[in-house]
Amino acid sequence: MKKLTSSFKNMVLSLAIICLAMGLVLGVMYKVTLEPIKATEIKDKTEALKIVLPEFDNNPLEAEQQLTLDGDTEPVTTYEAKKGSDVVGYAIETYTKNGFGGKFTVMVGFDTNGTIIDYKVLNHGETPGLGAKMQDWFHAENRSANTIRNFKGLSMSEEHPLKVTKDGGKVDAITASTISSRAFIDAIERAYRALQQLTMGSDASVVRAGSSGADASTSATVSATTPEESPAVENPDSLVEVQSK
Repeated sequence: MKKLTSSFKNMVLSLAIICLAMGLVLGVMYKVTLEPIKATEIKDKTEALKIVLPEFDNNPLEAEQQLTLDGDTEPVTTYEAKKGSDVVGYAIETYTKNGFGGKFTVMVGFDTNGTIIDYKVLNHGETPGLGAKMQDWFHAENRSANTIRNFKGLSMSEEHPLKVTKDGGKVDAITASTISSRAFIDAIERAYRALQQLTMGSDASVVRAGSSGADASTSATVSATTPEESPAVENPDSLVEVQSK
């Protein structure tokens, strides 16, 4: 077999063939792994819904809606839980972009009175041993009658807006993780705003699952009673996730 003469043209051709082959391999791998990834996501969401909602007999995933809050560019996802014909609660797949490790998402469940039934952190990039403790930290017992640590059973209608004690609020922040604690509160507050807009109406765009286009969006006409509470800004001199006393 005649050896190809080394030239710039042959080098470019070889690289093009290699890139094409790699592209085909990656495309096949993507298709092979796409369905298992989707199945895992559905499984995780289903398990989270069972944790954060009261007993229900419908499929909340079938009642999924995308809701973009006023001032936000990304939607939250809402799920309605029913028992028979009665609505018994709502789950909000909420998020924050203010985490120490960036964006993270939380599934928060509410009863029809605005009380948090439970929550489940779905994904995060917070520091292990610090901000990553939020799943357990905010399930611990309150240390006093004047502080909040346990979010399970928390009445948002009574305690909103939430703030960490360092910012003049009642929430007991994770030790040495004020940024993560503020971000967690931001996600919870976003979920509560979504709940208010679902149940009372407000200036939010709602898109039902499976819908698209202008006809899929509807806007409520009544403004929410309370605006979003902006998270406090961390001291710019602090470049590490440490809560000063």
